[in-house]
Amino acid sequence: MELISEVLIKNGLLFAFVIVGLMMWVSYYASHHLTNGRLHGSAVAIILGLVLAYVGGVMTGGKKGMADLELFAGMGIMGGAMLRDFAIVSTAYGVDLGLIRKAGVTGVVSLILGIVLSFIVGGVVALMFGYSDAVSMTTLGAGAATYIVGPVTGTALGASSEIIALSVAAGLIKSVLVMIGTPFIAPLIGLNNPKSAMAYGGLMGTTSGVAGGLAATDKRLVPYGAMTATFYTGLGCLLGPSLMYFIFRAVMGG
Repeated sequence: MELISEVLIKNGLLFAFVIVGLMMWVSYYASHHLTNGRLHGSAVAIILGLVLAYVGGVMTGGKKGMADLELFAGMGIMGGAMLRDFAIVSTAYGVDLGLIRKAGVTGVVSLILGIVLSFIVGGVVALMFGYSDAVSMTTLGAGAATYIVGPVTGTALGASSEIIALSVAAGLIKSVLVMIGTPFIAPLIGLNNPKSAMAYGGLMGTTSGVAGGLAATDKRLVPYGAMTATFYTGLGCLLGPSLMYFIFRAVMGG
């Protein structure tokens, strides 16, 4: 056991990929068999990750979750800013700009409106809970956009780890609510055709939430909603630390 432990510690990053791979398999298995796909596998994985981070923090009294344990130190590298930002950039490069043209004016307007509203709602909620500085309000507003935009914005603005964690939680809650709520509100808002699915994806933004919700509503609509939702994250990462931060700073001061 000591030999195995020593090998795993020396190959921490490789072991981290194995752990995350197993977590993703368990998450998607649970999503498919326990929720019939209504709760997306990525959301289950995030919940599982947050629980493990909490357990790791309680066990070690540290601030890096499972990465504070020597055996799982590679998780800190894998979950660090470098690989996270690389994943976001690589996702953006995989997007075909020609597809957004197919969404037309409706898709573009829904994207801008969805991002701005998310930041406003997130900022107002942050203010209600006593976070009145521009950095915290922008980061939590970004979290209300998606659980990816939140930490990217927070890291760029130098937000505290507490605020960044809250932004991830806010994005996760939004994702789960969109997954669960979409089938119920679809008949009320006419979410039954590709054009409305594009608008919905742009307004909601959370790709996993939109994909899971539309899959439970009508699987034929998933590609259309996911298409505009994919651009939402990239646009949010661009606007969060720049335009939206300056707006919050101008309104709140400092």
